[in-house]
This record gives sequence, structure tokens and C-alpha cells, in this order.
Amino acid sequence: MDPFLAEGGQLEMKPMNRQARDLERDSDGAPGGYTGAVSGELVTETLEFDGGRQVTVYVPPGPPQAIVFAADGQRISRWGQSLEKAGRAPTMIVGVHGLNDEILRLHEYSPGFAPERFAAHEKFFVEDVRRWTKARFGVVLPAERTAVLGVSAGGELALALGLRHPHVYGAVFSASPGGGYKPPDVLPRPLPGTYLVAGTGEPFFLGNATKWADALEAAGANVVMKERAGSHGGPFWREEFPRMVAWAFAQ
Repeated sequence: MDPFLAEGGQLEMKPMNRQARDLERDSDGAPGGYTGAVSGELVTETLEFDGGRQVTVYVPPGPPQAIVFAADGQRISRWGQSLEKAGRAPTMIVGVHGLNDEILRLHEYSPGFAPERFAAHEKFFVEDVRRWTKARFGVVLPAERTAVLGVSAGGELALALGLRHPHVYGAVFSASPGGGYKPPDVLPRPLPGTYLVAGTGEPFFLGNATKWADALEAAGANVVMKERAGSHGGPFWREEFPRMVAWAFAQ
């Protein structure tokens, strides 16, 4: 049994203090999904990893029925507004901040470049952040109500963690994954359900997403592959997020 899973998968919400934070921006210059008031809360705290790593959490207005752990959390945690606008079931977003240095970010997100750094970040993301989430908010859910999300290099991280920890993440959301992490010749079992999306204006990333979709489908996984109008870093990532949540956590 997953040591973080509460008995019966029950939820307990603890009080929290709202902390205001500067808005982050997508790479296309648009605000990172937070363009106005939301009913939920945004909470940012610094955890002990690599000299201090921030985690920003979107706490929905109602008791969470699903939870998404996200890379590049300084941006993606703001996407809770998109879920509210789409009328999705209350979903918590736990966003682990990524590094500004693109080389170091890739080393944390893609296995194979710097195995020790990847392993340290993997342990932090999978174990420490989940333990903190349970202690801080009293929220823990079974794998079938838990997803891992990433975009670009973060999309590689989502795929890697989903394959390596299917008992933790029942769903993988990967948008425009990079090419540093390729489908292994033999995929492990069990395989999480995977939702991939990429844009028509980013052929390299679209090709990577398609390769992953083909490999996972051939291995018998539950896969969705969406090709959308858009370029790398475009708002179609944010717009796709509520569809991902609906697909994975349909009631």
C-alpha cells in the first residue's frame, strides 16, 4: 500500500493562510493562467531542497476530489483559474517550481543527462513534496485520483515519473514533451493513462509527443494524443488542462 495514502482515501482540509505572489508569465508573454480573481487560494512555501525550493499550491474552493503534481509550478499552479472557468471538479494543483537555468532544469527533468541530479529531484518531487502536501493541507488521494503534469522539458519529467511511479500517479499529462527522454524499448508495467498534446506550429515537439503516444499505445496503455493549433509555449497548453482533468478524473 502506498505509505502516503490515508485509510479509505479520505480527505481532511487544514486551515491555511493566503499568500500573495507576483504573477508568472508563460513563454509567449501571456500571464500564466492567472488573469483575475479565483475562488481558490494560492499558497507558496519554501521546502528544504537544493538550498530551498518553492512550491506553489492552488487550493480549490471545495474539498479536492483530485490532485495534480506539476513541474514548473511557478506557472502551472495559476492554471486553477482555467479549471474554475471550465466547471471542473475541485482539483488541487501542487506546483514544484522549476529552475531558471535551462541546462540545470533539463538535468532535473530528463533522465540520462545528470543521473544523480535527476534522482535527487525525483525523490524530492515524488516523496518529499507529497509528504509535505499531506502534512500542510491534510490532502492525500489514491493513484486513480492523482496525476503528474509537465510542459516542454517538464513534459519529459511527467512521462518519466509516471512510468517509474505508476502506484503514485494514475495519470500523466504531458504537453509538448522535449526529445531528451525517449520511449524505452521495453515499457514497464503497469502503465498509467497518458494524455499528450502538442501544437501544429512546433513540429519537433509534436513529433516527440506522437512517438510517445505510438509507443504507449503499442504497449497497451490508455492514451490520448491531441494535435492543436499553436506554437511552443502558446496558451493552448493552459486551455488543454481542463480537458486533461476531465479525461482523467471523470466522475
